[in-house]
This record gives sequence, C-alpha cells and structure tokens, in this order.
Amino acid sequence: MADAIASERGAETLALDQRFEQIIERIHPQRLVKALLPPLLGICVFLGLWQAAAERIDTSLGQFPGPVQVWQQVEGLAAEHQRARDKEAAFYQRQEDRNAKKRAANPDATVKWRDYTGKPVFLDQVQTSLVTVAAGFVLANLVAIPLGIVCGLSSGVYRAVNPIIQTFKPVSPLAWLPLVTMVVSATYTSTEPLFDKSFLTSAITVALCCLWPTLINTTVGVAGIDRDLVNASRVMSLSPMLHVRKIVLPAAMPMIFTGLRLSLATGWMVLIAAEMLAQNPGLGKFVWDEFQNGSSDSLGRIMVAVLVIGFIGFLLDRLMLALQGRFNWDKQAVLR
Repeated sequence: MADAIASERGAETLALDQRFEQIIERIHPQRLVKALLPPLLGICVFLGLWQAAAERIDTSLGQFPGPVQVWQQVEGLAAEHQRARDKEAAFYQRQEDRNAKKRAANPDATVKWRDYTGKPVFLDQVQTSLVTVAAGFVLANLVAIPLGIVCGLSSGVYRAVNPIIQTFKPVSPLAWLPLVTMVVSATYTSTEPLFDKSFLTSAITVALCCLWPTLINTTVGVAGIDRDLVNASRVMSLSPMLHVRKIVLPAAMPMIFTGLRLSLATGWMVLIAAEMLAQNPGLGKFVWDEFQNGSSDSLGRIMVAVLVIGFIGFLLDRLMLALQGRFNWDKQAVLR
C-alpha cells in the first residue's frame, strides 16, 4: 500500500515537473521578445505620431492634447474620484454619528438613512455604461438566438422574417432613440421606478441595434448544419427540443459566437451615442458634458474617454473570444 502511494505521488511530481518545464519553455526570452516587441513597437510609433500631430493642431480650446496632457488628465480624474469617495465616506459617517446620538438620547427614536447623491465621477460613469450595454446585449440576444434558430430550421419562417431584418438592420441608433424615448416615457410611468428612464432608453436602443448580427449569424449557422447530422437525428427520432439541444446548438456554436462578438462590438459603439442623447450618466454623457463645458481640460478628458472606450471594447471582445474557446467544440474556429 505504501509503495502504491509513493508511486502515485512520484507520478504526480513528475507531471508537475513536466508542466513547469512547459511553462518555462513558453516564457523563454526569445518567445517573450517575439510576443511583446511588435505590439510595444506599434504603441511607441503610435504615441510618437500622436504627439507630433498634436503639436501642430490648435483649436478654439487650445492645443490638441498629446499623450503627456492626456496622462495628466488621467491623474486628475483619479484624484477627482478619490475626493468623491472621501466625501461619500464622510457623508455616511456624519449620518451614522447623528443617528447614534439620536438613538442614545431616545432608544425608540426613528432614524433615517439617506443615500449619497453626489455627482457621478468618471469611474462611476464607466460602470454605468458597462451595466447599460450588458442589459441591452442580453435583451437583444434573448430574442436573436431563439429567433435565429427558428429561422435556420424553417425556410418559410426565414422568408417571412428576412424582409423585416433587411429593413431594420441598417437603421441608425440616432433614428431609434427618439422613438424609444417617447415609448418609454409613455409606458414607463411608475411612481417608484426600478430603473431610470434614461437607462431604459439607452439599453433598449442598444438592444435594437445589436440584435441583427447575432440573429443573422445564428440563422446562417443553423441553416448550414451538416445534413448527416440532421439525418442522424431523424434516425434516432429525437424530439424537436432534443434535436436543437444535441445537434443544432453544438453545430451552430461557432457562428452564434461570431454573431455575439459582432453584436457586443456594435452595442458598445451604439451606446456612446445613445447615452449622449438620452443623458444616461455613462461615458456618452461624460463626453457630451466635457464638449459642452469647453474648458482647457475638456479635450484631454475627451481623449481619456476615447481611449477608455477603445480599451474596454478590446477587453469585451477578448472576453467573448475566451467564452467562445470555452464553449465551442471546434477549437480551430477560435481566432487567437
């Protein structure tokens, strides 16, 4: 028994050693240089061209901000965020102290707790935008994926729905937004609303614009399933739901995820314009407020927002790519 345990531990140790050697091999200096040098070189060239161009552009608000000025605005926004958090903590501390004194004087006294209502800072607006795009993305795909499966399985349904898809697919969010705003204002009349109207307006606008890529790609993926798989399903007499779960979804998964990635990218782009006009307190409103503000720091702050928007878009795409690699049976379909 002891020999068996020792042998098993020895095998585990050997496996760990081999895994460690593989990791070391992957981070070999030459591999590391090849992996990091091209993107670093590209970033350095971009920053140099940006700085050179910025020095030659004068606007009504001053010189166009270069990388150094933008970094100074990043530091300013970080300091502004810290001041806002300090004010929030002080507000709740004063409230707690006041209520403690009130309870000490009268244990049966009724105390009130109020939420902090300070102006949202940049990171708060980033969070609002992420929540809004997530809501719109989920709402769109709750419709797009089931409808795409039905369209892919039934040519009759596809012919009926396709004119509607082709008509509404190219519509700009700027055209949807006034209609959505009026509909939300007319139908969402709760005295104690769970969501702000501006949030619902932005999320629904995002959903209407990022619905189509997933719908189209799901339809194409389902319609293009290998006929041998369909015939095998018929031979096994699978029920419609089991056919979809066991045959359709696994086979169409690469195309579905392609649609999801395109939808998320579209939704993130649409969101900024929607927030500008709906005045949802996210990144779009931040950009619009800075543009309206017209101070000497406004251009630098807008550039910070532009870079953050682009970086978040990149991270969202990588997130979808990682999920595709996790759920997709065809690993070769995932672009690394």
